[in-house]
Amino acid sequence: MIRELRQQRVIVTGAGQGLGAAIARRFAAAGARLALMDYDAAALAETTRACGPGAIGIEVDLSDRAATNAAIAKTFGQMGRVDTLIHNAAILRPTPFADHDFESFFQTVNVGLQAGFQLSHAVWRGMRDNGGGAIVYVSSRSGIEGFVDESAYCAGKHALEGLAKTLSLEGAAFGITVNTVTPGMYMRTPMSDRNYTDDIKQKWVDPALLTSAFVALAEGRLADRSGERLDAWVVSQSIDGATGASAASLRP
Repeated sequence: MIRELRQQRVIVTGAGQGLGAAIARRFAAAGARLALMDYDAAALAETTRACGPGAIGIEVDLSDRAATNAAIAKTFGQMGRVDTLIHNAAILRPTPFADHDFESFFQTVNVGLQAGFQLSHAVWRGMRDNGGGAIVYVSSRSGIEGFVDESAYCAGKHALEGLAKTLSLEGAAFGITVNTVTPGMYMRTPMSDRNYTDDIKQKWVDPALLTSAFVALAEGRLADRSGERLDAWVVSQSIDGATGASAASLRP
């Protein structure tokens, strides 16, 4: 069954900029109601304004358990239910392992895994009782490989990959799909601007060009692929090529 975005209530984390902001704008244009979460108040306010009256912005440090629970309570207090969760927020600060302390390591891990658990657990029963929903974790190559100076980031992404595989099995009986999504293409975002080399920056693309994959997952059009790790670039290009959508039409 297709769940049209105009009938949905959606959480997007890391919505202040980059891929999260592009997803939020695309979903808002389709009529979804949105709870947008980010640590950067100014960037979050800009995205929330751009998404219109159907969006609420929730400033939150997702590495903090209590703050995340408060953000969840605010979301349900204003929206009542959640049909789709897109957990995109992440911290990437390349750091040699010897230079990490407990706090810096687990701040990165917690934004991904701890918040991923809290958010997923919060929406799970409602999705089950309402006949289904979609949970999407944004991953990366760091979710299946290791990289120098990325011990915390890789640990968190690897953990989300495992969580998604397990939840997809548990959710199948209730119509809940769970996937990880990698960009599949270098994106032009503030995070990538800090971490990409100059030669990679010659190849990067507008993250708006990756958003069709998230629409398809939210609407249940890829339900038969629950549990898989999907490439947003490949999926979006396939969808947009089939529909004849232009790059300009996908930009918010």
